[in-house]
Amino acid sequence: MTGSAEREKGTPGRLSELLIDASTEAIDAAGGHSGGVYLRSSTSGLLRLAVLAGLPGPLFRPWGRLHVDSKFPVADSYRLGVHVVLPNATETMRRYPQFAASLPFQFGSLYVPVIGGPTTYGVLTVLRPSASDATEVLSGLDRMTRLAEELGRALADLEDEHKDEDEDGPYVAWDDEPVCVRTAATHRPEGRMARFAWDPKTAAVTGDGSLHALLGVEPAEFPGTAQALADVVAPGDTYQVMAALRAAAAGKPPRLPLRVRAADGSARLLDLWTPATGPLPPDGGYPVSGVVVDPGPAPMADSAADLLPDGVFCLDRLGLVTYANPRAAELLGRPREELLGRPLWEGVPWLNQIGCEDQLRGALLSLGPVHFHVRRPDEREQGQEPYESDWLAMAVHPGQDQLTCTVAPSARVVGPPLVPVHADGDDGPANGVTSLAPLYRPIVLAIALTEAVTARQVSAVVMKELLPAFGGRRLAIYLLQERHLYLAWETGFPQGFLAPFDGVGLDARLPGVETLTTGRPLFFDSMQQLADAYPGIPLDAEVGARAFLPLIASGRPVGSAILGFDRSHSFSTEERAVLTALAGLIAHAMEKAQRYDSEAALARGLQQALLPRRLSAHPQVETAGRYLPGTQGMEVGGDWYDVVEAGDGLALVIGDVQGHGVQAAATMGQLRSAVRAFALGDRPPDEVMSGTNHLLIDLDPGQFASCCYLRLDPASGLVRVARAGHPPPLIRTPDGRTRVWDIPGGVVLGVDPHAQYPVAELQLEPDSILALYTDGLVERPGVDIDDGIAALRVALAKAGGPAARPGGRSLAGVADRLTATARHAADRPDDIALLLAARRARPGRHP
Repeated sequence: MTGSAEREKGTPGRLSELLIDASTEAIDAAGGHSGGVYLRSSTSGLLRLAVLAGLPGPLFRPWGRLHVDSKFPVADSYRLGVHVVLPNATETMRRYPQFAASLPFQFGSLYVPVIGGPTTYGVLTVLRPSASDATEVLSGLDRMTRLAEELGRALADLEDEHKDEDEDGPYVAWDDEPVCVRTAATHRPEGRMARFAWDPKTAAVTGDGSLHALLGVEPAEFPGTAQALADVVAPGDTYQVMAALRAAAAGKPPRLPLRVRAADGSARLLDLWTPATGPLPPDGGYPVSGVVVDPGPAPMADSAADLLPDGVFCLDRLGLVTYANPRAAELLGRPREELLGRPLWEGVPWLNQIGCEDQLRGALLSLGPVHFHVRRPDEREQGQEPYESDWLAMAVHPGQDQLTCTVAPSARVVGPPLVPVHADGDDGPANGVTSLAPLYRPIVLAIALTEAVTARQVSAVVMKELLPAFGGRRLAIYLLQERHLYLAWETGFPQGFLAPFDGVGLDARLPGVETLTTGRPLFFDSMQQLADAYPGIPLDAEVGARAFLPLIASGRPVGSAILGFDRSHSFSTEERAVLTALAGLIAHAMEKAQRYDSEAALARGLQQALLPRRLSAHPQVETAGRYLPGTQGMEVGGDWYDVVEAGDGLALVIGDVQGHGVQAAATMGQLRSAVRAFALGDRPPDEVMSGTNHLLIDLDPGQFASCCYLRLDPASGLVRVARAGHPPPLIRTPDGRTRVWDIPGGVVLGVDPHAQYPVAELQLEPDSILALYTDGLVERPGVDIDDGIAALRVALAKAGGPAARPGGRSLAGVADRLTATARHAADRPDDIALLLAARRARPGRHP
């Protein structure tokens, strides 16, 4: 049973309790002001915000869903299983520019993975005031880590308890909107909030002194029944309280706090939940827990704030209006009784404006005052000049548990008013709450697309950033080639469904074609709309919605994109505009990727032509070479290797030209030809290096290269070597020991025309292995290259000797073993070359 199933049944259950407790305790432990837990969802690769403590959910809805591969700290913590510490906004911008661009406020944040056994369930996160550096938050991070470990064990136990249940997905997962709760720091003082419990089996209501203080009754005068509770909590709404209690006992508590009236007419909030799980008890129902909240004092004519000439109102950290003086109600245009106890965006709908929401987010996250202007809606005749009082000056002053806001008439502000943005999401508007996805997703997507260089990478970015933002589940991208559309990427569609549309011509009457030929996006709120517009078109689902977007860059058609929703989806005007704009970003990225693919194909072809098809052989020497292109940048680099007959022996060479692409491959080819010419003349290693160095300087390609050149005499085993800025060779002796041949060397080729390259000598035993390699095999970002070389030594020792030794592996097999990890890695920052040579004791057959 997932989080969504629990919400549908109306009970938070044990899962929600665990997440809420961990969130509130972590905030206290790390000195934060808000936080929550992201959990995996039943949708593969998608994280969802399950609990949000100390912040209003509607203001942070755009960050409620994240792909596990996105460049956000939550995703990294989950995917890599590491702590992410961002003490301040500067560090956040440096490490996660997409995240910083979407929440550009001064705050710090901590992220700890929640792991139970072999499973990573989610991420515990805390937002806190900025710190100068990470050392200030380490003690809180330690406490937070212990809480995450405890939560992980509890979630693993919870999943074990329900592993035999017949469910579509994992039990510990979340597929619904987040549960928003108050933190310990934002709980109201004694007398403003009270907890109670009701057991329908015994019909008894129990509570502590806070209940009696809030309700204004003596303990001896309170009968302790549900009816008595309803009579004192809300004498004017007792029927509503009783109905809510009975529904909660039946496992269906209200999803939102009830707004009821106290005896003096002021607003009160009643929040109910059922912590029990399992089958419904036959004798009365679930025990019910609840909280009564008094949002503010009853209206008082002599209140000091009521007499102020400017408006004053207060919000708690979940956005509920807890106090408003008469002037604030007048300026906001709503009766005071309709403001109290309501979320601000519900009580004052016209404040649903991007600028207002952004200012509130800044105050909640940065804990600093903010000032801004906003214009009230003009209800007079169109074209009439607004009065100066139509503009309001607002200020928000955050405190530990509430925001104090002031509002006053202001002179008209030059510039256009802020435009409201209506809700979007899976089910359309949600209680009138706005979403900021249309504002922030173009920023985040644009930053992410700058790092994508291939069509596949562009498609992956769109899948990770666009689908979660708009609630989509399916994506297809077609690219235009010779007046036909070919499928470049798909996810979420039934297997094989899109195959018949691959390669369709531009004369086909299909929405994916017509959106490109007309340049107009097509939106269908339901599958029935799509079927009516295109009779006979095959449909991949009976229920859902589709958006067909043209990909046009600089007026040139690039292709089309299909965004699919599993449920009907009402596309708002703002959402349609944003999706159309995002399609333009995608088109430009795809155009750039196509140019890259063409150049990369040319570089690959050039390099394949320049690398040796076969290595020169000798009866007493076995050789094996491997080359792997990188997966980033231009992929193809300047790494090369070669084996050349030199006199009565063999010359072995490996090199690495700086850079990637066609230029690097061309320079590599020139150097390989020069080294081969010098080797065929049986020149000494130092002369080969010096001659190649002068050649590269004369060519002046603006590049340099590292190189290692060995001259091996198979009969005697004498090896003479010179190297230019290249990693040192490795040697594996017949007994399995390995070592680094730490030889002197000169600077890289192409820098200093007077460089010297000293020669070192070694006696190579029979059945020993020489390993030459480029830095791509041993170097990783953030890891010392010496550690990488040491790891390669260990791998060479374990890989085994040549076939000449009984029980040993062929040298080709050793080469495959040493490159296996890199070959299967999805991310290779650099290309890799490896050359192995083994001297045989006696002449024999070689591969």
